[in-house]
Amino acid sequence: MNRNGYRFFALTLVFVLSLAVLGAGAPAKAAEYTWSFAQPWTRPLTDASFTKFCDRVKEYSGGRIEVRFFPSGQLGSHDENFHAMQEGSLEIGVFSPYPTLVPGGCVPNMTWIIVNWNEMRLAYRQPDGILYRVMKDAFEDVDGHLLFACSQGAYGLGNNKRPLRTPDDLKNLKLRVSASPGGVKTLTNMGRGRGVMLETIPWGELYNALSRGVVDGCWTMWASLVEERHCEVLKHYSDLNFIWDSTYVVMNKELWDSLPDDLKAAVTKASLETEAELLAVQEKAEKDFVEKLKGRKDFTITWLTPEERDAFREASDMGPMWEELCGKWLEERYPGQNMVKVIPAELEKIHKEVTAKGATQ
Repeated sequence: MNRNGYRFFALTLVFVLSLAVLGAGAPAKAAEYTWSFAQPWTRPLTDASFTKFCDRVKEYSGGRIEVRFFPSGQLGSHDENFHAMQEGSLEIGVFSPYPTLVPGGCVPNMTWIIVNWNEMRLAYRQPDGILYRVMKDAFEDVDGHLLFACSQGAYGLGNNKRPLRTPDDLKNLKLRVSASPGGVKTLTNMGRGRGVMLETIPWGELYNALSRGVVDGCWTMWASLVEERHCEVLKHYSDLNFIWDSTYVVMNKELWDSLPDDLKAAVTKASLETEAELLAVQEKAEKDFVEKLKGRKDFTITWLTPEERDAFREASDMGPMWEELCGKWLEERYPGQNMVKVIPAELEKIHKEVTAKGATQ
C-alpha cells in the first residue's frame, strides 16, 4: 500500500471511530408515545405482571411507546382514575366493573357466570369469548378500549356454624353482604324458607363483625382468607365459587383508535401475553393459599362436587335476575338480540364443557 493509500485508510478509520463515539454518547431516541398506567390498589402479584406489560409494549413497539406504571393509588382513587381515562388525561388503568361507572358492568357482577379458572379462560378468550365481547362493548360505551381481563378468583361462603354442602345447610345463618344486587338476591333465593338473615356491613369492618359474632359468615375468597386473615374468624369454608372477581385493564378509546395498526398489534400482543401470565400467577397463588389453609387445625374446607354446586346454582333462580338486573342495558346495547338469554346460555355451555373435562376447581 502506498503513502496515499495509508493516508486514506487512516482518515477512514478516524471517521468511523468518530461516528461510533458520537453515537455512543448520543441520547436515546425519545418514544413517540409516553403513557401512564394507573393501579388504584396495592396488589404486588398483579403489579409485577403489569410492569412486564409495560416492558412488553416498549419492546413490541420498537421503543415507540413507553408506558410508566403507577401502583398503589399513586395517581388517585379508582373512580378518579376511571374519569381521567375517559377524558384522556390518563391513558391506561385497571378498573372494577361498577355499574355506576360502566352500565354494562351489570353482566360480570352477576353470580354463577364463572366458577373456575378454565371457565374464565374460555369466557374471556379474545376475540370470541362471550364475556370478552360484551365487556369490550361495555367499555366502549364509556370511552374505553378493553385490553385484557384479570382476576383474583372465586368467592365461596365461610361461616362459624357448620360446613355448607347443600342449600339446607344455610338454615338460620346470619350472613354479611355488600350492596352488590346480584350477590344479595342470590343469597336471598338460596336461603328462601331456611331462615337466612342478611346484614350489610362494610368490607373493612368484616373481620371485627365476624370475631364479635355480629354475623355468622360471609362470602369471601382464598386470598382474603389468608391475606386479610378471615381464616382467623371463620371456622368453615365451602368453595361455592358463585361470585367471580373480575377487573379490567382499559385504555382511552380515542387514543386507541388513533394508533396505527402496527402499534395496535404491539399493544394487543403485550396484552394477550400479560393476561395469560396473570391467570397462571393468580391460579398458582390460589393453590398456595389453599395449602396454607389446609395446615390450620381450627379451619375446615368443604370441597363441593359439581353436582352439589349445581344444587346451589338451581336454588339461586338466576333466570329472572338476568332480566331484572341486566335486561335494560342489554336490550339498549343489543336491540332485538335477546342477549339476556344468549349470554347465560353461552356461559352454561362453557360450564358444561369444562365440567365434562373434569376441571372443576
